[in-house]
Formats: sequence, structure tokens, C-alpha cells
Amino acid sequence: MRFSEVVGQHELKQHLIEEIQNEKVSHAQLFLGKAGYGPLPMALAFVQYLFCENKQKNDSCGKCGACNKVSKLQHPDLHFSFPSVQTVSKTSNSLLPQWREQIEESPYFDLNDWIKRIDVKERRPIISKDESQEIIKKLALRSYEGGYKVMMIWMAEEMNPSCANKLLKIIEEPPSKTLFILVAESQEYMLQTILSRTQLTKIPRISMEDMSSFLRARHGQSSGNADSISSRVDGDLLEAKEFFGADKDKDENRELFIRLMRVCYQKNVIDMITWAETITDHSKEFQKQFLKYALHMFRQSMLRNYTEDTLTRVSDEEGAFLTKFSQFITGNNIVDFMEMFNTSHYHIERNANGKILFTNLCFQVMRYIHKA
Repeated sequence: MRFSEVVGQHELKQHLIEEIQNEKVSHAQLFLGKAGYGPLPMALAFVQYLFCENKQKNDSCGKCGACNKVSKLQHPDLHFSFPSVQTVSKTSNSLLPQWREQIEESPYFDLNDWIKRIDVKERRPIISKDESQEIIKKLALRSYEGGYKVMMIWMAEEMNPSCANKLLKIIEEPPSKTLFILVAESQEYMLQTILSRTQLTKIPRISMEDMSSFLRARHGQSSGNADSISSRVDGDLLEAKEFFGADKDKDENRELFIRLMRVCYQKNVIDMITWAETITDHSKEFQKQFLKYALHMFRQSMLRNYTEDTLTRVSDEEGAFLTKFSQFITGNNIVDFMEMFNTSHYHIERNANGKILFTNLCFQVMRYIHKA
């Protein structure tokens, strides 16, 4: 992947290029940012420029043998590690074909997209101790082409403690010309000892101008529509893509949200418990996405109430629902709703019992919705 294929981020691209040109490449780097900002595409472009045999002033050539191998994710000195569902595969090795397919389809994707690709049951993946042993074994080999060896670890925050601890020494003192590139969305779940051994590169949100330009050029959006979408998504390309084309998960989130609000307003306890059981049957990642979606709908309700609908960003179906629903979200209960759904998201991330959590959430919603 070339830097020209990464959306926006012009200053950061130039900084990374100069780092390589000046031979000041840190042996361990952390590319940190939301998936929609592009930390993985940026890391891939950085590696391609590093390996390029005919480096240009502002980008890799895209034509040499090294560029072709990196672009196809088949360079012998570029290794990948990523989360895997342990009952499907203990390590990344057997999932490399799916990994290449995912990046070829789009290098802008998140953990939820990856889970759907590798596991029909949508169980949560991890980077395990078995994976750390594979990483050490791969890096013990000599470079095939006499240059750098690169180990790219995607979603590095998914390393469990035993994996992270086994990698501490090799990250701190890697073999000659060995480069670690960790790609992550959050530092919160990473060991401080890992963080202290890496050079941090923060990936900022994509500017509105660059986002709008991309949507016009790559997705055929009109100038007005591209500008409108860009103003709503806070620099996140994945959120931008939700505004056009079919989105099955968004439809399911909408229906689940509408159903939750209705059964709670009606104080129908049996249907509330049934709703909790329904969402518990989904994966943890889906549950987290639903809670984020609910927070979005609460915010849109407040915007509809206080801005005369001039700042809302919803689909026609959501807008039709909010016409009547938004009156139930007011200053009397919005803080309660936001705190409750944020807290639920926090506990789901920490493997709380879904059935208990969502049953409790139903009863809390029933209380708060009648405070309006």
C-alpha cells in the first residue's frame, strides 16, 4: 500500500517518510488511533516505503519487486500477527488467507469486521501465548532479502498478559534490523511495560476536506452530500461508510433499539426479559456496537429537541422513529441514559454476564424513560 492510498494525514506521512530517509527508524513503534482514522493503512504504507527499492520523494514507487510483494502481503520479511479465535486457530498462520482478503477488500476495518470474517459464531479473538511463541520463532530466522525484518501486530491491545510478557525481551532487544510495528486503537488495555518500549505515533482524525475529497473521488458522492457526511463523522472513515450503501448491522441495531424503548415504555416485563435474551445471543462485539448505537440515538434525540432538527444525522427510518420518540429524551433523563449505556459498554468489554447486564439495563430504561 502506498502513502497516496491513505486518506488524508499529509503531515504524518511526510514525518514518516523523513524518518526513513534520515535512517532514524525506531525498532519498535506503536501506531495508535481509531480504525477509521487509518492506523493500519498508514503502517502498511510505512513498511512498503521502508522496503521500496526505488524510493520517491513522497512515496514508494509501487512498481519494484519489493513494492509488489508488500502490496500483495507476501514479502518474505514482512510478518503479521493479529487476534484469532482460539477454537478456530491458536495462531495467525492459518488465517493469513482471510487476512489478505480483508485488506485487499479494504484496509480500513475494525475488530468487529475481522470477527465476522473468521468466525460464524462471532466469538471474541485474542493474541495468545501460542502466538508469542510463533512471533519469536519467525524473528529468529535471518532476513530473506538481507534488509529489515518487520513484525506487524494488529490490535495489539488484544494480547493477553502471558503473550505480552513473553514478547517484552525481544521488543526491547530485537535481533539486528528487526522492526516491530504495533497497531492499536487504545492504550488502556496494553501493558505499561510494552508501551514504554515503543515509539508512539498517534494517527489523528481525517480532516473534513480530505474526507469529502475521498468520498467524491472513490464513492461517487456529490459535493454537497460528501461535505454533509464529512461534517458528521468526526474524521472516521468507517462511520462515513455507514451513511451510504446497505448496512445490515445498523438495521438490526435500529430495530433492537426501537423494540427496547417500546417494551420498556409499556412496562412489559416478559418482553423486556425476552429482549435481553435476544441481544445476549449476539457476540460481545455486536453488543458493544449496539450500546454505541443507542448512545448515538440519544444524542440525536437531544439534537432534534433543541436544534429544530438542523443538526441531526439519521436515516429516514431513524428520523421517522425519532419524530415521536425524541420527546421522551429530555434534560431530566439524558444524563442517566448516557451514564447507564456507557457503563454497560465498560462492563461488556470486561466480560460481564450479558444476560444479567441487559436485564438490568431494561429495568433502568423503564425507570428513566418515564422521567421525561
